[in-house]
Amino acid sequence: MFVPNGLARAAVRFKPAAFVGTFVALAMAALIVSACGILLETGLRASVPPVRYQDAPVVAAADQRAHRVTGHGDSREDDAVPVPDRARLDNSLVAKAGSVPGARQAVADVTFPVQTGDGTQLTAHGWGSTAFTGERLAAGRAPEDGEVVLAKGTVGERVRLTTTDGPRTFRVSGIAKPEEQGEGTVWFADSEAVRISGHPGRIDAIAVLPKDGVTAEALKAQVARALGNRAEVHTGDSRGSVEDSSLAEAEELLVGIGGSFGGVATMVAVFTAAGTVALSVAQRAREFALLRAIGTTPRQIRRSIATETLLVAPLAGLLGCLPGIGLARWWFGQLKDKGAIPAPVELSVSYIPLLTAVGGVLGTALVAGYMAARRPARIKPGQALAEASVERLRIGWIRTPLGIAAAVGGFVCAGVSASTTGEDAANAALGIVMLFMLAVALLGPLIARLCAALFGLPLRGAGASASLAAANARTNARRLASAITPIVLAMAFSSVLVFMHTSEERVTQEQQRAGTVADHIVTSEAGLTPGAVRQAARAPEVTAAVGLLKTGVLLPANGYLQQASAQGVMGSGRDLARVQDLKVEKGALSLERGQVAMDASLARDAGVGVGERVELRLPDGTKVRPTVVATYGRGMGLSQVTFSHADLARHVSSAFATELWTKGGSAAGLEKFGTVTDRGGHHAAQSLDSELNAWANTVMAAVLGGFAAVAAVNTLVMTVLDRRRELGTLRLIGSTRRQVLNMIHWEALLVTLAGLVLGTGIALATLVPMMKGLTGQSPYIPPLLYGSLAATVLVTGLAAASVPARSALRGTLDA
Repeated sequence: MFVPNGLARAAVRFKPAAFVGTFVALAMAALIVSACGILLETGLRASVPPVRYQDAPVVAAADQRAHRVTGHGDSREDDAVPVPDRARLDNSLVAKAGSVPGARQAVADVTFPVQTGDGTQLTAHGWGSTAFTGERLAAGRAPEDGEVVLAKGTVGERVRLTTTDGPRTFRVSGIAKPEEQGEGTVWFADSEAVRISGHPGRIDAIAVLPKDGVTAEALKAQVARALGNRAEVHTGDSRGSVEDSSLAEAEELLVGIGGSFGGVATMVAVFTAAGTVALSVAQRAREFALLRAIGTTPRQIRRSIATETLLVAPLAGLLGCLPGIGLARWWFGQLKDKGAIPAPVELSVSYIPLLTAVGGVLGTALVAGYMAARRPARIKPGQALAEASVERLRIGWIRTPLGIAAAVGGFVCAGVSASTTGEDAANAALGIVMLFMLAVALLGPLIARLCAALFGLPLRGAGASASLAAANARTNARRLASAITPIVLAMAFSSVLVFMHTSEERVTQEQQRAGTVADHIVTSEAGLTPGAVRQAARAPEVTAAVGLLKTGVLLPANGYLQQASAQGVMGSGRDLARVQDLKVEKGALSLERGQVAMDASLARDAGVGVGERVELRLPDGTKVRPTVVATYGRGMGLSQVTFSHADLARHVSSAFATELWTKGGSAAGLEKFGTVTDRGGHHAAQSLDSELNAWANTVMAAVLGGFAAVAAVNTLVMTVLDRRRELGTLRLIGSTRRQVLNMIHWEALLVTLAGLVLGTGIALATLVPMMKGLTGQSPYIPPLLYGSLAATVLVTGLAAASVPARSALRGTLDA
């Protein structure tokens, strides 16, 4: 059926301009699909080579994801989310791992920070880890309890080191070779390292060394059987994920971009490409009508269109994949430069996403061509010639009910989004956009006629060119609809992505400004010593001081695990209230162990209230059920969950508080604790943390909006160039060149304004309920930003119609 025939080859050969628009649309679709597919594949295959565990063939570690299992049997679902910090193993598992037949030695590995007397941070390990890291003594001996090995110093000297339990003096038992290890490392005796690490009885990983002749895979199987489901056993490059916990977040980010966003982008790309193919077929209705009139069968018409697709789509897909690879490389490189992806991770480019992109555009083109060719292939020859000259005005009995159903579904999703909070509101928003876009596509001719009637009214009194433009819009609704749809796409998706961030950012900044009542905020990358808060509280003119440990927790909200920002407070609830106005709505702020205060919106999502217990996963994945003692309204700007520092200290990699908030005092008196800023300086530094999210939203808006804009330009060029005969006729009956161009300009203005209004309406229908659920406020749309976006769409639309119109008029009668 799809063997190339002479008719299709002749059409592509002698009328290539008729297929340029289709070629561009399919190539752009392949670009989007291949780029997102490459990022998705990279996320699924991401790995980092081991560095610390390079000489440890088998490494056992805890599962770094928290799991929430619901349902049973076929309906069983496992919601797995990376833990905010690091999950750890029980130290008792070391003996089990070391007792397997193929193991020569099993070493408990811990890594934790300590501070010197001058505030310098050192990285601490147990001396047993040198069995696989390779450090050797240059002098002295291995440490025992109360002793340390340093990379620089003198054997026998006393050093004062501060752990999370406080300062303590140790004797230097040995010096490691400096050429093999930097000066920022200290080694303790193995038992003491586990004890003072901040999470006693828990270790980061177990390095298992094999006996002679035992392979890594054989040892892995033995260790996995011994430890069961209490640990995950790694070999090869997967050992790198144990020492670099950021890999899990990078994998989730890449899969989210390539999968979630890629799915939406692919739908938009396929949807737009299909519309372009259908437009190309519809523009040749006169040719198909003539072929039917001279005896061509319906099968021959369908075969010709399918063959044309086979001649155009594969080449378009292959050429589109080349810039798709470039886009994926640029996107991946930017994420890596911004620290969202570990440096050792490499971009994976294989044939799978490229073949998927080519196959996708080919299938899209075949299906769209077949659907568009159904009527010209089935219609009677005489009727075909009549319909080719005048556009049908009757309603499609398949498209119209489906379009109405999609519109109703969009309004239902908007209602659901307005009645929910948190992430559920954002998830429902995606359905709103897609359903309304589907409704616009299916009801395109009807919407186009409505827009032509509405926007055409003022045009009727604006001169002959404007009046003629209004008449053309009314009588060529399908052509108008094909041009409006991609503009709606560009405006709707770009607006939702961009203004979602501006709305969240504004609420965050407002809550930060209102909630920060501290006079000074001290930050320290190395962390504050345990006594820093007490010392600051005794400083001159300081009336309140609290230390904050910033981290994250997980909690079941709206049916799945959701990450929330958290702070562990060193100090009393009264002092916290003096430096942070959390805007307590219910209950009373308390910082006793086993208690928690939560953002009110987050508490509603979790279905808990004051006095009830809430199920939480601490930063290392440990399950706890603290009592909710208060709910407050400024969690987005400050922290969504507030604990006592003691409740978090043993569940994070570093229990040193990183921020010190004071009321009163002077910057000079607080400089010894770290970098001192006022409220404004702290807010500016905090805003840097949201730059990655802002950049990601902007890139996604640019990718989707740029694609839709190119599609809109492509469609406008196709529709204008297809009207050469019409424009020539206008010139023959006496219209001047300027009058014809003015008519085209008015039509383009009508199309772009209709697209802007519809796109803005869809964006508002999405943003209003979503922001009500996420922030409790209406969306914030900066006028200048919206004006710039609208002006860009308007200028692009006018240029896309004007340039081909001038080309089409070239060679006609002079004015």
